[in-house]
Amino acid sequence: MFCNKKNIIRNYNTKKTRPYAIFITILYNFPVQFIAMAFLLNKPLSDISDNESIENILKDFAGGWNEHDVKKFSKVFAIDADFTNVMGVSKQGRTGIEEMHAPLFKTIWAHSILKISQTKIRFIKSDVAAVDAFWDLDCLKAPDGTDIPSRNGLLSFIITKQKNSWLITVMHNMDLPESKSQKC
Repeated sequence: MFCNKKNIIRNYNTKKTRPYAIFITILYNFPVQFIAMAFLLNKPLSDISDNESIENILKDFAGGWNEHDVKKFSKVFAIDADFTNVMGVSKQGRTGIEEMHAPLFKTIWAHSILKISQTKIRFIKSDVAAVDAFWDLDCLKAPDGTDIPSRNGLLSFIITKQKNSWLITVMHNMDLPESKSQKC
């Protein structure tokens, strides 16, 4: 006789074996429900909390920027992070990133507002993610106080999990061609 769920339930569906039949029914149906839920969520179930953690890193990144708080801004970077801005200028380490941004948060970016509009997260390994984040930057001022046009671009991150915390390890920033201003 062919071994399938119906035959097992039919053969064991007596008062004495009914718990076993219920167990078999659940056993057969659970994987189907589990897989269906993963497809409905459109992301691997094992990565849900990691996705949320990475999204929180991006929120904290933008939050530190919008508060013009160099310590809060740089806190989302690994101690040995690599940072490259839209002009190709690089800094290494959280301290270097702070030193690069501190004078700018007091001048041209003192009133700026950074919005991350869209993100894409791809897990390369369970503790390494490549992240693209599209951004808009408004309320810019030139050193003489005149308004600078808004800009938009793309941040490209490598974010790694270190001691159960996600941190930005590598960041490259670029203005997009349709950006209204290519000036930093």
